[in-house]
Amino acid sequence: YFIEKTLYSMSMILKTEKVIKEWTDYNGHMNMSYYILIFDNAAEVMLTKFKMGGDSAQSDKKSTFAVETHTTYDQEVKLGEEVEVHLTYLDHDKKRIHYRVSMFHKEKKYLAATTEVLSLYIDLNRRKVAEFEPEKIKIMDDFIKTNSSKFNTEKLVLLNKLKK
Repeated sequence: YFIEKTLYSMSMILKTEKVIKEWTDYNGHMNMSYYILIFDNAAEVMLTKFKMGGDSAQSDKKSTFAVETHTTYDQEVKLGEEVEVHLTYLDHDKKRIHYRVSMFHKEKKYLAATTEVLSLYIDLNRRKVAEFEPEKIKIMDDFIKTNSSKFNTEKLVLLNKLKK
């Protein structure tokens, strides 16, 4: 419970979603595949802020590809309930971005799920891993410097994947 409250109070909201009927399953709660959809849509908000989202893929031919994830399902959410997705951790090296997004029940504030992601930066013309441009490193570093006190590293399983 303490970790949930700490994660909630020490994070930045990326996106809010309402659980719709098409996302629920025969167990009466949101199906796991839609947690990933919501997490991915929220990550796009973050990536756009770092100039690595869909616009960058179109204009610069640079994007990120997820190569490893770790997801926890902590408490169910049901039809009609609203969730908030918060960025609760972020770091990077020259070619990788590592982050965790956490889903909270909007009204009751409980932790519903988390996903931790390791993505590679990709040159879409060559379909090869590339290094972040200095401008993008600066955007991420400025964001981390401003927000790192809000990050929580507890229960991260991909921490050793960055090459610093």
